[in-house]
Amino acid sequence: MTGRNEGIMSKDMQKTEEKTNRRMPTFTESVIPIIAMMVILTVGKGYLGYATEPLLLLVAAIAGLIAYRVGVTWDEMMDEICQKIAKGMPAILILTCVGALVGTWMASGTIPMMIYYGVQIVNPTFMLVTAFLITAVVSIVTGTSWGSVATMGVALMGIASTLGVNLAATAGAVIAGSYFGDKISPLSDTTNLAPVAAGSTLYEHIAHMFWTTVPATIISLVVYAFVGLKGNIGGDVSSEAVSTMLTQLDGMYNFNILLILPVLLILAGSIFKKPTLPVMMASTVLAGAEALIFQNINLKNLLLATVKGFKISMLTTPGFDPATAAPQIIKLLNRGGMAEIMGTTLLVFCAFCFAGIMSKAGCLEVVLQKILTFAKSTGDLIASTVASCITMGLCTGNSYLSILIPGEMFRDAYKARGLAAKNLSRTLEDAGTVFVPLVPWSAAGAYMTACTGIETLDYAPWAILCYTGFIIALFYGYTGIGIAKLEDEKK
Repeated sequence: MTGRNEGIMSKDMQKTEEKTNRRMPTFTESVIPIIAMMVILTVGKGYLGYATEPLLLLVAAIAGLIAYRVGVTWDEMMDEICQKIAKGMPAILILTCVGALVGTWMASGTIPMMIYYGVQIVNPTFMLVTAFLITAVVSIVTGTSWGSVATMGVALMGIASTLGVNLAATAGAVIAGSYFGDKISPLSDTTNLAPVAAGSTLYEHIAHMFWTTVPATIISLVVYAFVGLKGNIGGDVSSEAVSTMLTQLDGMYNFNILLILPVLLILAGSIFKKPTLPVMMASTVLAGAEALIFQNINLKNLLLATVKGFKISMLTTPGFDPATAAPQIIKLLNRGGMAEIMGTTLLVFCAFCFAGIMSKAGCLEVVLQKILTFAKSTGDLIASTVASCITMGLCTGNSYLSILIPGEMFRDAYKARGLAAKNLSRTLEDAGTVFVPLVPWSAAGAYMTACTGIETLDYAPWAILCYTGFIIALFYGYTGIGIAKLEDEKK
C-alpha cells in the first residue's frame, strides 16, 4: 500500500511540476494558429477545393506545436479535446437523428407532400422572400433554428428545386429566416444565454435586439424581392416540366392529411420545450409507421431508409415504375439516412481537435485580452466585441462559446464605460449566434449543409441577416444610435 501511495503522490507531483513549467503564450504565438487556419482553409478549401477535414487536422497540428512550446503536454491536449467532443455530443446525436428523420419523412411522403402542394402555391419570383418568412415564423414559435431548417427548410429546398430556383440562394434565405427566430424568440437557448452572459435580462435583451434585427430583416427582404423580380434566381423551369414532376409525385405516393403529423409533432415538442432527441425519434417512428401503412414500404426498406437514406425504388405504389422517374425527382427525393451525416460528424470532430488545443494552450484568452486593450471608445468596444465573437466562432465553431467567453470578458468593460448590459448581450447575438452557421467547420454550418445539401460557402452570401446584424451594430457603436446608457437601464 505504501508503494502505491508513493506512486500516486509521485504522479501528483509530476502534474504539479508540469503546470509550473507551463506559461501563457505570447500574442504572436497565439495568433499563429489563427492566421494559419484562415490561410490554409481559404486557399485549401476555398481556392483549391481540398477536403476540409485534413486541413483542419493540419491547423490543429500547428496549434499543437504552439501548445507544446508553452508547456502543455500531449495528455492535457487529448483531455481537452475529449471534453470538447463530450460537450458537442448532443449536437452530433441530433445530427445523426436528423438523417434518420429525413429518410423516414421521405419514405412516408411527408416532405414530398409539402413539396407537392408548396410548388402549386409558391410563386418562384418570391421564393426567397417566402422561404425567409416561413422559417422565421417557425423559428419564433419553436425557438430553434435547427428545427426550423430540418422541417420547413427541407421542404422549401424541395420546392425550390422543383421550380428551378437557385438552391444556394434558397438555402441562404432559409437559414437567415431560421436565425431570425433564434435571435429574438424567448424559447431560444441562445436568446436566453446572451443576457445571462452579459448581465442583462431576457425581455430587455429581446427588445434591444430589434434595433439590429429589424433593419437586417428589411435589408434581407428587399434584396430577396429585388433579385426575384429581376429574375436572377432562376425559376425558369417550364410549366410542362413542373406539371410532369407533380404528376409523378402524385403517382408515387398516397397523399393524405395524416402525413403532416410528424411535422406537427416536431413543432409541438419545440413549443413545449421537450427534449430534442426523444421528440425527433418519436417523429421518426411516426413517419416510419405511416410509410408502412400508407406507402406500402416494407420494413426492410424502411430501416434502410433510416440508415442509408431513402431511394424511390423502395416505393411499391401500384402503377408506379421507379425506372420511369425523372432525374429531377430522383435527385430531389433520394436522400436522408444516418450514414449521410457521418461525414459531417467527422468534420465536427476535426474542428474540436483544433478548438481543444487552442483553449488548453490559452491562445484564445491572450488574443481576446489583446483586442480589449484597443477599445478606446464605445464604437471600439463594440468592434472589439464583434471581433472577439467572430474569432471565437472561427476558432471553436461553437455558438455558446462565441457568446459566453466574450460575454465574460467584456461584461465589466461595458459597465465601466457606463453602457447598459443589453448592449453587450445584443452584440453577442449579432456577432456570435448568427455568424457561426457561416463557418464551414462549425457544428451549425455542418448541420445546415447536411439539411439543405448546399455547401456553407455557397449559401453564406445569401444568408444576409447573418452578417448584416453585426455591421449594423458597428454603425450604432460609432454613431451612438440605439446605444442604451447604464443610467437609463437603472432607471
